[in-house]
Amino acid sequence: MRGARALAERGDVDGSRLAITGGSAGGYTTLAALAFRDTFKAGSSHFGVSELESFANDTHKFESRYMDHLIGPFPEKRQLYRERSPLRAANRISCPLILFQGLDDRVVPPSQAEVIVEALRAKRLPVAYLAYEGEGHGFRRAENIRRTLEAELYFYGRVFGFTPTDRLEPVLIENL
Repeated sequence: MRGARALAERGDVDGSRLAITGGSAGGYTTLAALAFRDTFKAGSSHFGVSELESFANDTHKFESRYMDHLIGPFPEKRQLYRERSPLRAANRISCPLILFQGLDDRVVPPSQAEVIVEALRAKRLPVAYLAYEGEGHGFRRAENIRRTLEAELYFYGRVFGFTPTDRLEPVLIENL
């Protein structure tokens, strides 16, 4: 965030059009940046964690202790998990967001995206959600990878008021 602000202050980027994107832990970073800071004006979360406590309880065995090293052991540090969960601060998100999710994801279950989508719908913020049947954590099918990249570009075009040069399939953006 400091880097993005510094680039805007230097005039290298348009500070009114800063966007953040990330997948998995980067998706969490996107959601957390939008929930806890006001640097970015739009975001894109690819299979990101929105609620840390339920992630600690719901993810598969391989990832189940991942957060212990980043936040602390669960449930002993439950309060810290709650404080750092973007969903619990969704009322502070104030910009458009697009989310991408594999419906067969066992690392970050679809419910992680769906709860944040519902929270933004309730706030009447611009939100888009693309979920893919047969995809897990990270997309493998070429058509879904392409659709995701094009949908993200389309989303930014609509949110920031530019027209991409390529013809892109539209994305339903609620509340825009």
